[in-house]
Amino acid sequence: MKPLNELKPYVGDSMRYLYEGGLNEKLRVCNVYAFHLFVDGPGEMEVNGKLYPIDRRTLIFLRPGEPHAFHVQKGQPLSSYNLYCDMWEGAPNPVSLNRMFVHAPEPFAFDTRSVTEPCPELDSLPSRFSLQPYPWLFDSFVTLAKQFDDTRYYHAELVNSLLYAWMLSWYNVIHTHQPSDFRIVKLLAQLDEHPETRASVEEWSAMCGLKRSYFHSLFLRETGFTPNAYRHRLLMKRAAHLLVETNFSVTAISERLGYTSIHPFTRHFSAFHGVSPRAYRFQPSPDK
Repeated sequence: MKPLNELKPYVGDSMRYLYEGGLNEKLRVCNVYAFHLFVDGPGEMEVNGKLYPIDRRTLIFLRPGEPHAFHVQKGQPLSSYNLYCDMWEGAPNPVSLNRMFVHAPEPFAFDTRSVTEPCPELDSLPSRFSLQPYPWLFDSFVTLAKQFDDTRYYHAELVNSLLYAWMLSWYNVIHTHQPSDFRIVKLLAQLDEHPETRASVEEWSAMCGLKRSYFHSLFLRETGFTPNAYRHRLLMKRAAHLLVETNFSVTAISERLGYTSIHPFTRHFSAFHGVSPRAYRFQPSPDK
């Protein structure tokens, strides 16, 4: 059994493609790993006999030899970024450099196919996943696809490293709780950028267009923290950063973060980090 971080990805081909319902989009198999990131929808993708809806920013992940077909609605072509790759070393040359398809009703058999290794973490990645709530994952995949065409020097090293990092990021998104409600995601982005802003929870709920009681329960469900606990955590992490990265005095930092005096700031910081602000400045510990 291999862990995911032992992947040795090799991107053999990447392209933009417009699926319009042609015969070559019917049931088929490929001999390498493949990603299809659809820009728009609607449509359907069939993988191993199961139908998956295709909406805006839908990702389809295919393993070697998986039967699949594209079901395009009339007048609704599907634009996608397609990427074909190997995930593990083993063959004399990367198979994805010369990927092949077999279309039904021909026997689904190949002389060569990408190496597969027993890897439960790779197996846990879904065939269909929406990147709509994760714009950074969508943008980084598009960047990877564009780098495949635009990079002249150290091409393989660059795109293969990008895919490796992208796979680990995708795994983390799937297996780590991430906020997905767009209202909470937008609010968190603003709070992370300006943690010292002392807006009230009522103002937060108004920014999300929600009643306070529902906002409180939604925020807790999405982040695992109450609004006040989340704000306190942000302030303490920001304080730690300022202590290490600036020459501001502890008093100046407490004022910068909205405290009326140094005493409650010192008390809160010490309880959160286990040491006083002055001690932390000389012996910083990892962020909580």
